[in-house]
Amino acid sequence: MIPAPFDYVAPSTVDEAVRALADAGEDAKVLAGGQSLLPVLRMRLAAPTTVVDLGKIGELKGVRDEGDAVVIGAMTTHYDVQRDPLVHDHALLLARATDTVADPQVRHRGTFGGSLAHADPAGDLLAPALALDAEMVIQGTGGRRTVSAAEFFQDFFTTSLAPEDILVEVRVPKHTGWTAHYEKFNRVAQAWSMVAVAATVRAEGGTVAEARIGLTNMASIPVRATAVEQALVGRSADAETIRAAAEHAAEGTSPTVDGNADVEYRQHLAKVLTGRAVEAAMAG
Repeated sequence: MIPAPFDYVAPSTVDEAVRALADAGEDAKVLAGGQSLLPVLRMRLAAPTTVVDLGKIGELKGVRDEGDAVVIGAMTTHYDVQRDPLVHDHALLLARATDTVADPQVRHRGTFGGSLAHADPAGDLLAPALALDAEMVIQGTGGRRTVSAAEFFQDFFTTSLAPEDILVEVRVPKHTGWTAHYEKFNRVAQAWSMVAVAATVRAEGGTVAEARIGLTNMASIPVRATAVEQALVGRSADAETIRAAAEHAAEGTSPTVDGNADVEYRQHLAKVLTGRAVEAAMAG
């Protein structure tokens, strides 16, 4: 199917992009990697008056070291996030989760910031961003502001971005020396997660010193499994402890019902996958 007609704007700076969005109004759409927007346009599930393409804005791309944080430009592709040494050294959970995103073609075109701004609760990068306490740097007509991941994701496909806002970069606090694993359950390869668990831990000897657990597709937004974290910290990371902690994984969640799974099945998956994710993370 052919998309409905729209105006196309390709700014070369963030300021130009913000002005273009402000001028176009609420019916404008931002084009990042296009892996979510283009199919929607072709099916005419969206008919924006203007599409603002961020592909020519160089300052939105790349990964850099800023002291206690790794900063990832919003237009950095999944492929580049996967392979960046800073991400591997200081935010391993992001690399592990990005490995599971779709397929190589999508990872070469799709962008880190685009996935977060799309805010699909089944998307694989939202829970890792939440677990790592990432912060979103946003630019709008009033300048730049920083929003925590917990405040950024608000509902199904809904974030704190205003119509004229651009997600510029994501600041990820360094988790140097932490091990990580992303455990994903789907019906077929390359599909969205029915449920997934993002786990990163810091161990001292055989004891869990710190733990961060994020859940994918267990609510309309990513969820921190804080009860699991509390049950792990300060305890020996043996199979029995991990299994007991994982039993808390569904607490505080509100999974949806669809053609893939009902509430009870998703809650069961959350517990099983949490146990697997923590075990794999502890194994390094």
